[in-house]
Amino acid sequence: MAETAGEKKEYWRWQENCWIDESKNWRDAKIITAGIDVGSVSSQAVIVCDGGLYGFNSMRTGNNSPDSAKNAINGVLEKSGMKLEDIHYVVGTGYGRVNVPFAHKAITEIACHARGANYMGGSQIRTILDMGGQDCKAIHCDEKGKVTNFLMNDKCAAGTGRGMEVIADLMQIPIAELGPRSFDVDEEPPAVSSTCVVFAKSEALALLKAGYSKNKVIAAYCQAMAERVVSLLERIGVEKEFFITGGIAKNPGVVKRIERLLGLQAVQTKYDSQIAGALGAALFGYTLVQKQGVPNKAAA
Repeated sequence: MAETAGEKKEYWRWQENCWIDESKNWRDAKIITAGIDVGSVSSQAVIVCDGGLYGFNSMRTGNNSPDSAKNAINGVLEKSGMKLEDIHYVVGTGYGRVNVPFAHKAITEIACHARGANYMGGSQIRTILDMGGQDCKAIHCDEKGKVTNFLMNDKCAAGTGRGMEVIADLMQIPIAELGPRSFDVDEEPPAVSSTCVVFAKSEALALLKAGYSKNKVIAAYCQAMAERVVSLLERIGVEKEFFITGGIAKNPGVVKRIERLLGLQAVQTKYDSQIAGALGAALFGYTLVQKQGVPNKAAA
């Protein structure tokens, strides 16, 4: 659609997604749990029925965590015809996990991503790369999805989803097109050198002025992201059964370069990579209800 006068196109805006499994009737479930992952950039709500994924909503995080949590869960509730009081247990996770007003418990996103990856990729998963909006985490887990070790990046947003959004706006190319376009180059360029998103933006502008095509600049940025996260993974050690969660897992320009640097392929999944944290939270809720029973009343 053409951009009208005075309208600024938001090239960074990724596609929000709400889904339910229409083959299942949630009313038949004995235990219904939900996980709410309020991140710095995106928020997800996942509903699990008797330990199986039933539905989710993935959307942009708003101005505050409580409203983002409510909006995320309301999306999947409306689509399913469910009400909040039909859910037996809610677990909050992510950046805003302590600000989910209707949660019974808060659990760290590292534990929840490991549990979610175990469900999405299978019990063979041992190494997880979570590429979030503002940070990256390398996680080791056992066959049950329990965390055994982890590391986080110590740099700014240049190697994260927010950094990719900045590049999308700078190049004036929709964010979903960046990955594929990064391979449409005559030769692979060297990575941009900056670890700060502000300086990476300046460097990208300098490359454009020096004659780089937009695709070549994107390729240089994708390569830089890949090199940064591979360095993180190499510090913790990568086992063969490797899984990627988070929004950047949808960007082939980064993922394929990570795989090339590691010399191995990430485990594929049919699920949306962004829901891993919320899914893990909902699964933790299911386990807690099995062990402790349903709480007497919903959380305030």
